[in-house]
Amino acid sequence: MTAVAERRQAVVFDMDDTLYAERRFVLSGFAAVAEVLGSHQGIEAREAFRVLARALRQGRRQMALQLLCRRYGLPESMVRELVQVIRAHVPRLRLPRTTARVLAVLRPTWRLGVLTNGVPAIQARKVAALGLGAMVDQVVFASAHGTGAGKPDSAPFLAMSECLAVEPGRCVFVGDDPVCDIAGARRVGMRSVQIRASARQPLAASIHQRPDSFIESLSELPHVAASLLEERYGYVNHHRTPPRRT
Repeated sequence: MTAVAERRQAVVFDMDDTLYAERRFVLSGFAAVAEVLGSHQGIEAREAFRVLARALRQGRRQMALQLLCRRYGLPESMVRELVQVIRAHVPRLRLPRTTARVLAVLRPTWRLGVLTNGVPAIQARKVAALGLGAMVDQVVFASAHGTGAGKPDSAPFLAMSECLAVEPGRCVFVGDDPVCDIAGARRVGMRSVQIRASARQPLAASIHQRPDSFIESLSELPHVAASLLEERYGYVNHHRTPPRRT
């Protein structure tokens, strides 16, 4: 059996809050803002970062930059400039060990893809910082396909299936959002797995947003993905024993 034939099945991942905690990107952006203010406004960078991180912990992420400006008497017109600092910065991110182990376990017998919403240039910097390009077969930026609206539109999911050369029915999609990830995957016939690690994720509002399986950790995924395709086809190429949960 050829290597191509052995991998006529795929696991496709959402990125933010699925492969890593998206708050790590936010904190990286806040650190970049603090450094800019330290260099150009004479503000103590460490304290500025503490102000921003505290707002994130308090659930005030959307107001963090405004709160920072008020704290240091800066004009709120600076907020737009600081947003651009976050968007343009090179993030300091590290792929969680569990994620890296799961990708390594799946890679020999599954095609692997990442399908992510968001501004492609920003998402590409996250992919690079996490080292995902060397660990998966394809990365697709959802907004570059179809209407440009991204997930849950069908076009990005179908584009990923085509890029991986695996029919949608043999793809297992893994994500945290019942609308963008689960509903979109189900619409094109992919099997779906929802990771419940994020406390912020919305609850499914309809049957179309309910996944085929829930997991609490990616460490459960190799077994669950194989089981989902076995249910549908009665056979799946098996992988090595999944890693223990950490």
